[in-house]
Amino acid sequence: MTPPPPLGRPRYKGGPTFDPVLDDTELATVRDALARGRWGEARQLLARTGDDWDRRGHRLVVLAEGGSSLAWARDWQLAEPDSPDAALLLACATVFRALQGKDQPDAARALCLTAARMAPRDPTPWLCALILARRTGTDDERVRAFDQVRARHRDHHHAHHLMAACLAEHQEGDRDDPLHEVYDFASWAAEQAPADSPLAVLPVVAHAERYRVLARAGVEPADPARSGHWTTRRARQVMKAAFDWWLEWDTDEEGPDAADSTAATHPRRKVDLNYLAHAKLHEGRLAEAAALLTRIGPHATHAPWCYPDRDPRGAFRAARRAALGAA
Repeated sequence: MTPPPPLGRPRYKGGPTFDPVLDDTELATVRDALARGRWGEARQLLARTGDDWDRRGHRLVVLAEGGSSLAWARDWQLAEPDSPDAALLLACATVFRALQGKDQPDAARALCLTAARMAPRDPTPWLCALILARRTGTDDERVRAFDQVRARHRDHHHAHHLMAACLAEHQEGDRDDPLHEVYDFASWAAEQAPADSPLAVLPVVAHAERYRVLARAGVEPADPARSGHWTTRRARQVMKAAFDWWLEWDTDEEGPDAADSTAATHPRRKVDLNYLAHAKLHEGRLAEAAALLTRIGPHATHAPWCYPDRDPRGAFRAARRAALGAA
């Protein structure tokens, strides 16, 4: 087994970015162009992405979250009314408007269904529907959207994360139940996925999502460092399995063994590393947390550092100080 990367100070300057683009520099350029009304570059990017469904979903969601995306998506659709990509960007941008209370969920849902009819093989319209249902829908609507995503791309990363978050919110209870359905779901998904799939980290994600729910209910301390949630026998087993998977598949992104693996090239791999670093830190495994934080670099994500209701920037900087001696 390959050892962790050398520990020490991070290989970058400046603080965490918390940019949903993560390390997709091409996406960052196109997002900036779309904000200035140049939707042609978004059209070209989505066309180049093709049926790399995880990357397509990641890019589409990031583009749609922009404040001016809805207006430019409407312009694009007026210019190309038969474009599935224009319909999808419009639908997803409307979803985020609805989640902000600036549009009606029913209108966003209808646009997702229209986009799905225009591109029946594409799981992304159903991903957008799941994002909407996560906050405004029923359990049945969430399961239906997830099933539609999975029917088109069995290992869809973002959709599995969303379902883990939804399931974690069931049955708050007065303690953590190791048989809770979110743990069963995460274990099942990890077992079903290919060996190099980042879904191997989903059980850790489920553990963090369950902590979020329990902490907000007052069952667990609001400070994760004071919680025993990360040091139970089951938690340690889950975290060890996920860390061992990372060592095997994603330790050396430049190396010959991992360079072509899904783990090393996945567009949302930094999301998983944030969850795993957060878990290892609160488990007390500082050397392992340091290795992960070094690989994360500036690409911090709000979740799980914000759990349950914390300042993610402060929490991430504190993690770097504890594990790496750096702010």
